[in-house]
Amino acid sequence: MELQNNVLSPEEQELLRRAIFSQKQTMRAFVHSYGCQLNVSDGERIRGILESLGYTMTSSWDDADLILLNTCAVRESAEDRVYGILGNIKQYKRKNPDLIVVLCGCMASEEHTASYVKSHYPYVNIVFGTGSLNRFPALLLEHFQGTKFACDTGEYDDVYDGIAPSREHPFKAAVPIMFGCNNFCTYCIVPYVRGRERSRKPQQILEEVRQLVQSGYREIMLLGQNVNSYGKDLETPVSFAWLLRQVEAIPGDFVIRFLSSHPKDATKELLDTILDSKKIGHHLHLPVQCGSDAVLKRMNRHYTIAQYLEIVEYLRRRDPGFSLTTDLIVGFPDETEADFQGTLDLIRRVQYDNLYTFIYSKRRGTKAAEMEDHTPPEEKKKRMERLLSLQREIASAHYQRFLGKTMRVLVEGESKRKGYLMGKDNAFIIAEFPGDPSLIGQFVTITVTETHNWAVEGVLVQEETTCRK
Repeated sequence: MELQNNVLSPEEQELLRRAIFSQKQTMRAFVHSYGCQLNVSDGERIRGILESLGYTMTSSWDDADLILLNTCAVRESAEDRVYGILGNIKQYKRKNPDLIVVLCGCMASEEHTASYVKSHYPYVNIVFGTGSLNRFPALLLEHFQGTKFACDTGEYDDVYDGIAPSREHPFKAAVPIMFGCNNFCTYCIVPYVRGRERSRKPQQILEEVRQLVQSGYREIMLLGQNVNSYGKDLETPVSFAWLLRQVEAIPGDFVIRFLSSHPKDATKELLDTILDSKKIGHHLHLPVQCGSDAVLKRMNRHYTIAQYLEIVEYLRRRDPGFSLTTDLIVGFPDETEADFQGTLDLIRRVQYDNLYTFIYSKRRGTKAAEMEDHTPPEEKKKRMERLLSLQREIASAHYQRFLGKTMRVLVEGESKRKGYLMGKDNAFIIAEFPGDPSLIGQFVTITVTETHNWAVEGVLVQEETTCRK
């Protein structure tokens, strides 16, 4: 297989393959991706590159000839964990001096990382950033030609197009539609490590989705740091709502999901597109971060709670059971008790199905890291406990709206409970029910018989009936 979208000529590609297999007939690569789903998608492309070069994937670094860590930089604790792992890898390098160690991803895109790794972990052979994914083969060739530390943390280009991913899941696929972020929230490092927003061309996205559906994929997850901004930077601008309608028009039985949405760009056109769709999941993950306008301003989020609630109220007017989830940060610098009460009030008003919650942690390189913070850590922990307790109470009551109703569920796998399967419905609600593993990867219909504060239970319906949208 010839590498595409690659900076190597065909002759250099052949030279690289000969170098890889000069000592062993089988070369094994261990690839591990940390962090968000976009990172996981990058990892699938990296696996695709390595397989096209002849590497066999392994799930253990014990027998690996190449170890690649695709890193996350959202929190400093994530970086510390990676540095700890790099320290442990040293023992494998001693046992196998020819072992190739690669560090890539968001962490590798930070200015200080390459020099720090070179000086503190001299056995790391290759470092490349999120903008250099398609140049990975060239860096490998440099290594085999004698470069002790091959590094490329340059600017982004069309790093995905033409690189076939090696997908880890047989019926669920993630399709990145854009990269980078223009929002510069004061707590977030992403714009600094993934750059400004860049949209992939619609025809490339649609062709990728079309091939996936033809291959039997049942769930398509469209990814971006802020998918709602998709298409604004294209030569001929389009909207994300337009792209969703084009994806829905592709023939086949599949569900469309997407992450992540920014409230400031959640237009009525987008909301109507979701509500009127039969394939787009009737669920919106709409990160609010907190319930205080004062804190939102310090976060640089560009919306107010009133504007956020307008979106929620519009969705619930048209579909009272519409599923909403969100991200919340507890303890942002100098969050007051009144600010926190605003968050609790918002949770009561919106009635979220699920929350993804975080206690604020300082991130070097962001503006929030320079802000004064007089709230003690113990107080932040107590606030988090109060928030989670309230959410459990709300979700327990809110999930009862599903009792006795039918759901169309994509079966994802076996539950932890023996004899049970689990999956998600159109609105991303987790469902568990008795069933045979042969149903995994298929759509089934269940009747909900019991609800919890995180999921529902049900029984299979023999024949599909009209389901809740």
